[in-house]
Amino acid sequence: MATQTSNTTIFTLTHPDIVKRTSVASLLYSGVMVLLGIFLFVAVFGMTDNTSTASMALMVCGTVLILGGIFRIFWKSKQLIYLPTGSVATKRSLFFDLKYLNRLTDMLDNLSAEVAGVKSGASGNVRMDVMITKDSKFVAVQLFQFVPYTYTPVTKVKYFTGTEAAALSTFISKM
Repeated sequence: MATQTSNTTIFTLTHPDIVKRTSVASLLYSGVMVLLGIFLFVAVFGMTDNTSTASMALMVCGTVLILGGIFRIFWKSKQLIYLPTGSVATKRSLFFDLKYLNRLTDMLDNLSAEVAGVKSGASGNVRMDVMITKDSKFVAVQLFQFVPYTYTPVTKVKYFTGTEAAALSTFISKM
């Protein structure tokens, strides 16, 4: 199987129908975490015995909540949205044994190809990177083969919408 020389992957390539937007729910959750952490800090300074175990535990909990909230605000507040349906898209990787590479590439070229018996594992010589929407109306897939020390692209990024995406989504959900 010849490998592709393209360096673009699902994780670096942007599709015109996929946009990154701020999640209001995530921002609210992060804000509540920061406010609760600040409240715990203020509660520690209002205690009469600042050296007790309870005050130290509250200070540690407050610090963890403040730092976790700030981390969530800057790094976890964005989500990928598929514009035509407004559905959230998620990215993940599936791993397969090398013996399934030809069957997987055939499946991506022709969705009616037989893929029964293909099983994913925790690791493998073939990696399938997937971006899939929650409503299964959009799927982006790319296959990689492990060549010593790195995964090399075997296929270009392929996009599927509509019934093709639903069929591929069914296959992916079983993995």
